[in-house]
Amino acid sequence: MIKKNDIVRLTVTALTNEGNGVGRYEGMAVFVPFTAVGDEIDCKILKVNKSVAYGKVEKLISSGDNRIVPDCPVYNKCGGCSFRHITYEAELEAKFGFVADCFKRLGGFNITLDPILPAKNETRYRNKAQLPVSDFEGKAKYGFFSPRSHRVIPFDDCLIQPNVFCQIADEVLAYHNRLGLKTYDEQSGRGLLRHIYIRMGHHSGEIMLTLVVTQNTSAYNALAEDLCTKYPQIKTVLLNVNPKNTNVILGEEEITLIGNGTINDTMCGNVISISSKSFYQVNTPAAEGVYQIAKEYADLKGNETLLDLYCGAGTVGISMADKVKKLIGVEIIPQAIENAKANAKANGVTNAEFICGDAGTVAQTLAKRGERPNVIVIDPPRKGCDNKTLDAIIEMSPERVVYISCNPATAARDCKYLCENGYTLKRIRPADMFPRTTHVETVCLLSKLNTKQHIEVDIHMDELDLTDAEKKATYGEIKDYVLEHTGLKVSSLYIAQVKQKCGIIERENYNKPKSEDAKQPQCPPDKEKAIKEALLHFGMI
Repeated sequence: MIKKNDIVRLTVTALTNEGNGVGRYEGMAVFVPFTAVGDEIDCKILKVNKSVAYGKVEKLISSGDNRIVPDCPVYNKCGGCSFRHITYEAELEAKFGFVADCFKRLGGFNITLDPILPAKNETRYRNKAQLPVSDFEGKAKYGFFSPRSHRVIPFDDCLIQPNVFCQIADEVLAYHNRLGLKTYDEQSGRGLLRHIYIRMGHHSGEIMLTLVVTQNTSAYNALAEDLCTKYPQIKTVLLNVNPKNTNVILGEEEITLIGNGTINDTMCGNVISISSKSFYQVNTPAAEGVYQIAKEYADLKGNETLLDLYCGAGTVGISMADKVKKLIGVEIIPQAIENAKANAKANGVTNAEFICGDAGTVAQTLAKRGERPNVIVIDPPRKGCDNKTLDAIIEMSPERVVYISCNPATAARDCKYLCENGYTLKRIRPADMFPRTTHVETVCLLSKLNTKQHIEVDIHMDELDLTDAEKKATYGEIKDYVLEHTGLKVSSLYIAQVKQKCGIIERENYNKPKSEDAKQPQCPPDKEKAIKEALLHFGMI
């Protein structure tokens, strides 16, 4: 029986989406970080659970074919990169497998994925850095948090960030230390400087520097002016005030020290204005590749209404605005919505409307006011969509849904929900937007079920063997009543299902699919309630 502190011989056979290698010992899966497929190792067991164990490399006996020498001295400590010890080709293969596994295991899909889209650059690709600051022997240093902790691991350079980021951060801390300013301490809640936050336009080169502090202060005003003189690409410097004891980096209050609080970049040929709180993909060239996939999947003809949920600064929707009749963008962050409006105006986009609010709430509002988008693009955070948002999408019944995700597990879950409610998953394509990390982007295409291919329903009113109750209202009259009194659109199939529940006899098999493997959506509870109210109104029950 394997136990803690045992040394066991393992051969690594696979990689997990957390970046661990996995091997088996006496039938038990053992997860070991910083290993490659084919590695033979002596593993020290650190933790044993009921069915799995966790360990670390005690000794590398022989290397797998894809192992390489890491090019960063702290990559196995800082928590940023997980794959600097394997070839990029092996990393892409692993990420393709992560996505395929999630959709098969969590979503129950048996679908062949499109090939993974590689990143154009494996290094220096990030346009954003949020660097926590901590004291080391009385001097402030920046770094990244060690995995599962808030212990800062300092570094001199980060290979996935532009060189200039560390140069600017070094200047900030040299000034901070020279003036004897205090660094924020999480335990006591005291101190001033919490994070150094830098954003840069990949194509424009414009830089935004944000200093996250616990209180409004003029201590960094002179620094802001000096930095803008030394680094002309710094177009704006902000002071963000976050006094709370929280894991959230940015606070609500923001003071502009230099510039207008935004920088500009180009995304998919469009000029984009970015604020400190705007969502903007951290790898611009890779994001442009992902948006091109999304545009291909959307298959726009020019006469559609496109709804862009979780629109951020509007980058996805604006990239497709020239291919649609109307664009509606929805985002909960007010600053981002203002950016989206400005971005649309700057790029001559006149067919766009941007709404500030929770995606689920706004989607339901759109449904109630009769907006019926032909295509919906969603790019939610890692947690995916809530049921309210998914239900609103189902209610609006677009022909196609393009789902962009940074988390294949939640994407698989949400796609499964949509496919249980009238959609079919047509295509999946992984894309590597974050080289040398475990993260992978996924683009999915879902289409409204084709009635000829998926739900074969024959409803011919002149052929029905109607009861007296059924003669009191036609399907069309029931639909009109439900729409007028509840704002809901219901199908003949849903009406038939509710009739059957209420004991109203229909012609045998008329609402059943012709093929046994066809998937038939079931009437949602809110629509069932509305249909029953209509049946009561017409005296049918």
